Amino acid sequence: MAATGWLGLTSLGIVHTAISLIAVIAGLVALFRYREITLRTGWGRVFVWTTVLTCLTGFGIFQHGGFGKPHALGILTLVALAVGAAAGRGAFFGQASRYVEAAAFSASFLFHWIPAFTETLTRLPLGAPLLPNADAPELKAITAVLGVLYLVGVTLQIKRLRGGKPVSPAPVRAGS
Repeated sequence: MAATGWLGLTSLGIVHTAISLIAVIAGLVALFRYREITLRTGWGRVFVWTTVLTCLTGFGIFQHGGFGKPHALGILTLVALAVGAAAGRGAFFGQASRYVEAAAFSASFLFHWIPAFTETLTRLPLGAPLLPNADAPELKAITAVLGVLYLVGVTLQIKRLRGGKPVSPAPVRAGS
């Protein structure tokens, strides 16, 4: 697909970005409202399904010629979503299911932020991006900070869950 001129994105890139923004907003709402992302809430379901769509549309974007780090991150994100969904149903993880669910869905939320910072900082401002490319050392530092935020967030979620204060309104149904 040819670039449209708007931030150098293709039509697929624009759709991909729009879907990912919906996912990020749904994830933020779920985290602030329920203190977790789970399929037990409508916002959690919107997050999960739009994240799946973000990954699938991302697989069609080959800005640098072929399969690359963004595609690998998409696969890792889908794995995290699958683990989170299985854990949310109580499958495979026993008593640790709620903790695994929180860690997995939070990881998929984290995985949105890595390309968000990368794409934003290597494209904007137009004509003079803040960073030259995706390998800039500043992006490695940002990713490290995101990793620390992930660990803090998951730790807080697990402490809350251990305290017996799940905020989720309903158990996950088999068809969700």
